[in-house]
Amino acid sequence: MRHSLSGRFLILTIIFVMLAEVFIFVPSVARFREDYLLARLERAQIASLALLATDGMISEELERELLDNAEVLNVVLRRDAVRQLILSSDGMPAIAATYDLRDPAPWVLMRDALARLANPEPEVIRVIGQPVRDAGLLIEITMPSEPLRMALIDYGLRILALSAVISIFTALLLFVSVRRLMVTPIRRLVGAMMRYAEAPSDATRIIRPQGRVRELRNAEDALLSLQTELTGALKQRERLAQLGEAVAKISHDLRNMLSVATLVADRLEASNDPTVRRIAPRLVNSLNRAINLTEATLAFGRAEEPPPKLDRVALRPLVEDVVENDRLSADSAQIAYLCEVPSGVTVRADSEQLHRVLSNLVRNARQAIVASGAAGEIRIGGAETADGWMISVCDTGPGLPQKARDHLFKPFHGAARKGGSGLGLAICAELVRGHGGRLELAESTEQGTRFEILLPLGLAT
Repeated sequence: MRHSLSGRFLILTIIFVMLAEVFIFVPSVARFREDYLLARLERAQIASLALLATDGMISEELERELLDNAEVLNVVLRRDAVRQLILSSDGMPAIAATYDLRDPAPWVLMRDALARLANPEPEVIRVIGQPVRDAGLLIEITMPSEPLRMALIDYGLRILALSAVISIFTALLLFVSVRRLMVTPIRRLVGAMMRYAEAPSDATRIIRPQGRVRELRNAEDALLSLQTELTGALKQRERLAQLGEAVAKISHDLRNMLSVATLVADRLEASNDPTVRRIAPRLVNSLNRAINLTEATLAFGRAEEPPPKLDRVALRPLVEDVVENDRLSADSAQIAYLCEVPSGVTVRADSEQLHRVLSNLVRNARQAIVASGAAGEIRIGGAETADGWMISVCDTGPGLPQKARDHLFKPFHGAARKGGSGLGLAICAELVRGHGGRLELAESTEQGTRFEILLPLGLAT
């Protein structure tokens, strides 16, 4: 029971009700003690009035009977400023305490009641009160404390028993109510989650909201939306996986066929027919683009990039190596390369993966300039910032087309040039994310394009 919601609620309800009863118990006991003493004062007053009516002419047996009925040892009545002993017992013991009930403070009553409960020693106490119906100025009685303490204990036990019954009954009612209104719907919600977890692709296991409590209904609605989206995503992922497998097989076979077609096209270039010589280069270029697309598709489908092996990497030598490799494919008279990375700048990264990212960005920049037909330059910069490192790749090309900017970093959609697959930027963004950083398009206008690689400083600590 301690580990269930309803069981804990039941236990806590009993505890809280008992605590509330404890706070009620002390004032109740104090009031009971006051009423008990006032009743003894009233009885003593009645006995004293009966004695005054006979001018004090009663036998010792009757006087003893009056004292026993009033449960007191003696009675003192003050009338007309005269203090008079009305009834008394023989052999009066010493008085241990005196209590004045004429105008007591509540905290005094509670203190005296608790003190009497805590003191098991039999004592004789004096009680002073106001006579009822103005039958005198003051009435004073002397009585034993043991009957008062026994009455307080009996009353306290009855209060505690009643409190226990009330708390248990209240707790049971709340237990049943909470179990019906909250625990059962929560169990139904948890059961629906567990059934769905067994087969998330099964649409029949999606929860059907039934809750009547607003909070639980909101939770069920949120779970319904989540399960619906997840099931749809799993189905789409399964279809994409099947489609990807099919595309990979087709691309593999298509690459082989295109390779044969390329060999044939190379021979056509040697033909003496002017028409064939004019068409052959276009055919070869088209076949090369088709082969590149199939190879990129296969590479992207197989790609399972390992986590980066972070190490201290000098940035300027790495950038210079990227530039030298790309310069072999460029017309040196048409494109100028500028390395603006200060000496001594080191980053913590995977040198191989960072080399791939920079090579791809520089190659894209070169192709953009070549496609424009004009001379241009490519600048690679790098610096340490307050948040990490920033590496920029800028070119003076014509800028990215709007379609490429709208679908940037999306495979097969974000191609920056005609004939491109759009996989290069997607792979670069994935590699940079693996470093905990991000690849951003900072600027792309008719005057040029600038990509920025942002690596967090946290990886270097």
